[in-house]
Amino acid sequence: MINERVTGSRVIRTALPAEARAVAELHARARATYYPDGLPQDGTDWLASWQSAIERPDGHVLCAVEQGALVAIASFRIPEGAPADTVKLFQFHVDPDRWRHGIGAELHAACVEEWRADGRRTAVLDVHVDNRRAQAFYARQGWVPDPENPPAEGDHHLFLRYTVPGE
Repeated sequence: MINERVTGSRVIRTALPAEARAVAELHARARATYYPDGLPQDGTDWLASWQSAIERPDGHVLCAVEQGALVAIASFRIPEGAPADTVKLFQFHVDPDRWRHGIGAELHAACVEEWRADGRRTAVLDVHVDNRRAQAFYARQGWVPDPENPPAEGDHHLFLRYTVPGE
């Protein structure tokens, strides 16, 4: 588990329960960029969802912090029914005002470091089909379409897989 990783003025560390509101707000700002008609109102209480994710004993939420402000978040855990060496990246967001500053690549590297330390060999995620920016980012990091989980007709997500490099 990463306690804290410092790069210049940026710190990557575990999110704290008191930061759930800031995490939920960053999540909303990032998601809004790929919904041209605004965020869908599906009834999800994102504040409660993030509070739960941060406090889950079987999950982990990393955050990147610059000058006291959260600038990126990543949430992952072993998904139900998956092999023990597989981890799912549930959420990965960089504040849109901080795109193209290397934050996402640093946060992704911190995730990979933790996955490797925890014995994970495969990571999976799903990404919204309209989120081309995220798809390009994941491709640059080495994610590929998941051959075991092709998109279903009418699904709005693509499923990607990442092989965690060995030491």
